[in-house]
Amino acid sequence: MATLNAFRIRALHRPLPLTRAFHASLASKGHFVNASTADFQKIVLDSPTDRVVLVDFHADWCGPCHALSPILHTLTTERKTGSGKPLDLLTVDVDSEETGGTALAQQFKVRALPTVVAFQGGKPVAEFVGALNKGGVSTFLDGI
Repeated sequence: MATLNAFRIRALHRPLPLTRAFHASLASKGHFVNASTADFQKIVLDSPTDRVVLVDFHADWCGPCHALSPILHTLTTERKTGSGKPLDLLTVDVDSEETGGTALAQQFKVRALPTVVAFQGGKPVAEFVGALNKGGVSTFLDGI
């Protein structure tokens, strides 16, 4: 009986295996928060044509951005585009000079927040400006 209890104690104190980040494997959806210009280059501009990357240009002070963000996160996790391509989500903080978000916003002529641009094969294919509800974002994704 003593060896059985010793086994249980050792089993309880065994270190847990390391868990992977949610975007670490190809099977899961990619969600990249507050990406830098280097991340943008690698994930968006150098992306293959069989994936669509939604880029959410946002700011911390933007109320509609906070309303839209969970909708984008949920829909990019649950579904694909209208053409059946998988979705990734990348967010860019337009106020961040450190990550280059301001320069990216200027490069893609972001004039209002939130702005969401869909990229395929490194090229913008569709966009919308303003906070849409879940149905509006679904309709946008169906058109890609």
